[in-house]
Amino acid sequence: MRLSHPELHRTDRIGWLRAAVLGANDGIVSTASLVVGVAAASTNSSEILVAGVAGLVAGAMSMAAGEYVSVSSQADTENADLARERAELAANPEHELAELTEIYMKRGLEPSLASQVAEQLMKHDALGAHARDELGISETMSARPVQAALASAGTFAIGAAMPLLTAMLSPRSVLIPVVVATSVLFLALLGGFGAYAGGAPWLKAAVRVTFWGVLAMALTAGVGALFGAVV
Repeated sequence: MRLSHPELHRTDRIGWLRAAVLGANDGIVSTASLVVGVAAASTNSSEILVAGVAGLVAGAMSMAAGEYVSVSSQADTENADLARERAELAANPEHELAELTEIYMKRGLEPSLASQVAEQLMKHDALGAHARDELGISETMSARPVQAALASAGTFAIGAAMPLLTAMLSPRSVLIPVVVATSVLFLALLGGFGAYAGGAPWLKAAVRVTFWGVLAMALTAGVGALFGAVV
C-alpha cells in the first residue's frame, strides 16, 4: 500500500540541530558574559573588543574540536559494536536469530510471528536488523563527527558575533545593559528557532535557553565587578 502523503518527521535533524543550538547558545552566552565581565572591570573599550574577538575565535575552535572528538568517540563505539555484532552473526547465526526473536517478543509480538519477522529481516539485512533493534543504531541517529564539528563551530561564531557587534556599536556608558538586553533577545530567538526546527513547543525552549544564559551572564558580570579583573 502506498501512502497518499509522506509523514514529516524531524529526527533526521537531531545530529546537526543539537550541535548547532549548542554552538549558537555557547557563542551568545560565553561572548556576552565575557564582554559584560570585562566591561564591569574595565573602562577601556579596546580591551573589551579584543577580549570579545579572542573569545569568538578561541570558542569556535574549541567547539569544533570538542564536538569532533566527542562525536568521534561515539562513532568509534558504534563501529566497535557493529564489528562485534558482525562477528557474532558469522560465528553463531542461530543464536543471533533467537536473540532477535526474543527482542520482538518483548515488544509484543506472538512467538511465531516474532520468529517469522526475525527470519525475514535477517535474510534481508542481518547486521542492519541487529544494529537497529538490538544496539539502537540507525542511519538517522548515527554519529557524524565532521557534521557536528562544522555545525557547532559555525553557529558558535554566528552567536558570538551578535553580542560582539552590539558591544562595538554601543556607547560605553550603556554597553553593559545593551549587551545584556540584546543577548537575552538573541537567546530567546535561538531557543524558539531551535524548537521550531525540531517540531517542539517554542515557548518552553525559549524560556529555558534564556534563563540559563542570563544566569551565566549575571555570574560573570558579578565576578568581574567583584574582583576588578578580566575573567
